Amino acid sequence: MSHLVIAPILLPLLAGIALLLLRPFAIEMRRLLGLFAVAGQVALAIALLNRVRTGDILTYALGGWAPPFGIVLVADRLAAWMLLITTLLALFALLHAARGSDVRGRHFHVLFQLQLFGLNGAFLTGDLFNLFVFFEILLLASYGLLLHGGGRQRTRAGLHFVVINLAGSTLFLFAIGTLYGVLGTLNLADLSRQASTLPARDLGPVQSAGLLLFAVFALKSALLPMHLWLPAAYASASASVAALFAIMTKVGAYGILRLETLVFGDNTGPLSGLIQTWMLPLALLTMVIGMLGVLAADTLRRQVAYLVVVSVGMLLTAFGLGSAAGIAAGLYYLPHTTFAAGAFFLLADAIARRRGEFGDRLEAEIALSDRHLLGALYFLVALLIAGLPPLSGFLGKWLTLQAALLHPWREWVIAAILVTGLFGIIALARSGSLLFYRSVAIEPGLDDVPTTVPVRELLPATALILLCGALVIWAGAADDFTRATAEQLLQPDDYLRAVLELTRGFAS
Repeated sequence: MSHLVIAPILLPLLAGIALLLLRPFAIEMRRLLGLFAVAGQVALAIALLNRVRTGDILTYALGGWAPPFGIVLVADRLAAWMLLITTLLALFALLHAARGSDVRGRHFHVLFQLQLFGLNGAFLTGDLFNLFVFFEILLLASYGLLLHGGGRQRTRAGLHFVVINLAGSTLFLFAIGTLYGVLGTLNLADLSRQASTLPARDLGPVQSAGLLLFAVFALKSALLPMHLWLPAAYASASASVAALFAIMTKVGAYGILRLETLVFGDNTGPLSGLIQTWMLPLALLTMVIGMLGVLAADTLRRQVAYLVVVSVGMLLTAFGLGSAAGIAAGLYYLPHTTFAAGAFFLLADAIARRRGEFGDRLEAEIALSDRHLLGALYFLVALLIAGLPPLSGFLGKWLTLQAALLHPWREWVIAAILVTGLFGIIALARSGSLLFYRSVAIEPGLDDVPTTVPVRELLPATALILLCGALVIWAGAADDFTRATAEQLLQPDDYLRAVLELTRGFAS
């Protein structure tokens, strides 16, 4: 067992407790502790990634209880990759919040750490019930973060968010209850082992439970037709919270990918391909419907929220191809879309605060201060999101198109990616024209709107853009890693061996 596996879960939990105890102290102290905690999580994610990059799978059995009955944490390439993406995004989202938005409500920093506690645990758990537990932790924290700062629109969006996710949690419990009743285990490795020898009499209940799980993860990832909650929630949240939420849909995508390759993979006999049958057509429709929302959006933040929906469709299209090349393309595209969406939310906030009462409404002839610097950053983010060469979005889409050439649905995949990409360029160009080219400059002191943008305010968004640039500079190394990760997922024998051999180790 490796204690490094549990460290990314313990650190945000302990930091959240410490921040709760420090509530009476100055906000500066809490900000500093929160930033140190997130920076520590980045360091732990890098250390974990370094340990598993050669293919090793690290395990940790809590309390010394052997699986499948005890709680087990598992770190493989996929889990470490997701941890690194999450912690990097969180670091710059928290830096943005530390400029003042964190004081608009109570316990922001506590909730932020608990959100990371739930996210890190979801990526590292090797047990389906504990995946549900960590889902509930991150969702409870996200309820508070979404409502942070108050307001009628935010409260209404938060209510919809809570109700829909509570329904999803209920379905999650039904699914895992059915699996446990039939198979007597919820350990993912043990579920995979039993699925390969499933008796015919148990096939129906297990298939039903699997489809329920797919529906739950589709809801969490905002896959069509369960995507309607996302635009209002993300557009209403504060900028730093919306930026952190860019990883939330990826948790659902992670759950789908983990189930697709481990429990319903090619080695699971009659359950093989259960999720993949539904995933690809729904992902393609999500891309198309999401892009219609992008075109119709009347505010910049709502447009970015719909772009997140489009990215979910793109990501699950790559995963839905089912091949190593497709999964690798999705894993390369995943950090790109997460960092780019996070940067766009932070930039949209800076733009909105410099348009006075007009905020981020996409209307022409509205005054905008310091439009040259903001316009330059908008142009960079738009290029990233639209997937134009030679940036990381283009590389992710190119890899997906290459992987689709051998798939029976290649015409539909290629058409959906190219057409939605074209409309994305049109929508972003139109928004940029309305915000910058057809606006007028604000005179100093007019309407009490700031006329300059402090460089420090744009540093978090700029850093996320630079992370997308790093994906281009080190594209070869990233592609090699994601391909190795995809192959490890499609050949889960090492995962099963690492987890199930813990039982023999404890027995001896």
